[in-house]
Amino acid sequence: MPPILNLRHLEAALEIHRLGSISRTTETVHLSQSAITQGLRKLERDLGFDVFERSHDGLTATEEGKIFLKRAQTALHCLQRVDSLLARTGRAKTRGPIHRSLTATQLRALMTVVEQGNYSVAARRLRLSQPTVHRAVKDAETICGYKFLTKSPSGVEAGWLAKQVARQVALFLSEISQGLEEVQEHLGQMTGQLRVGCLPLARTQIVPQAVTGLLKHFPEARVSIIDGPYDEQLHALLHGNLDVIVGALRFPQPSNEIVQTPLFRDFLSIVVRPGHPLASAPSMSAEELRRLDWIAPRQDTPARESFTQFFENNGVSPPEHVIECSSLAATRSMLIDSNRAALLSARQVEVDVRLGALKVSPLRLADASREIGFTLRKGWQPTLVQQHFLDRLRSQA
Repeated sequence: MPPILNLRHLEAALEIHRLGSISRTTETVHLSQSAITQGLRKLERDLGFDVFERSHDGLTATEEGKIFLKRAQTALHCLQRVDSLLARTGRAKTRGPIHRSLTATQLRALMTVVEQGNYSVAARRLRLSQPTVHRAVKDAETICGYKFLTKSPSGVEAGWLAKQVARQVALFLSEISQGLEEVQEHLGQMTGQLRVGCLPLARTQIVPQAVTGLLKHFPEARVSIIDGPYDEQLHALLHGNLDVIVGALRFPQPSNEIVQTPLFRDFLSIVVRPGHPLASAPSMSAEELRRLDWIAPRQDTPARESFTQFFENNGVSPPEHVIECSSLAATRSMLIDSNRAALLSARQVEVDVRLGALKVSPLRLADASREIGFTLRKGWQPTLVQQHFLDRLRSQA
């Protein structure tokens, strides 16, 4: 997590950058000149670099300051959306922007408790005591005039508003982190973070090759590759916990807050063990295929939709003897040890086919394909390290 910055000091720095002087800033942030001066010094200590150059003409942002403040402005927009969300309740105990009365600690505590659904787990994640976290959330509820959390058997449960506020706080923190990484890049330290959500096809070659190429250029970059169901990855992306999702795209788009970029169309193949009747069969009717024992992708995935659509287009109901499996390792093992068939991308089993462990059937399922690409959060701006990764994905495609 980024350092805990004082929100009023951060807002004051943005106003100084806009207005060019501390004296003019006092009227907009409602702090005294001395308070702003002291707050700015503390902000720079917390950040680890000078945001402004001081001269007789006033304050001018340094190059590092310009980079960071641009991100900080985007981050502040997230807190302004929190204001809009809370204004709907009409119960805030403060005048003006609510985020001016909340502390970063309170917001971070609320976000983490909402995410974890439990005060104790949130406290361990934040490395704070449970009473400290509980008090921070209760203080935030008092300021906002709204009870965000209710008790549940496993801890606490967050309502819609609490989840929306937590998301904006998460995006605020993500933008602050991005700003700090861009400052480091400006200073020649390519130690930024890349968090990739990896869907099944992308795990075998696409993402590993792009990451390997990235680390040849930026060996100090910190890379995390996260797999899991698409819904979980989409949630993480929308909350700023992932930078990009690579794999099969969804149509229609599940959210209007994402941007999908196609890279190529991938055709699905029937994969079996060597010696299976389908290993060399040039043709087979849809009814005969239906009677096979299948290993199929999970429901609500593009590959499963292609699987189902093939049978429906041929006037037969989809197979009933289906094992749903999203694990390539488990699918591979079951194929080798049985007469089951699976619908997979030939790219996913390329090594197994080369070693003779599996076989791609020459039989083709008409229109069994899906778009492969990457998904970003709308409006998200990558750092140099992150942009290099995206460029490598495009060049590989």
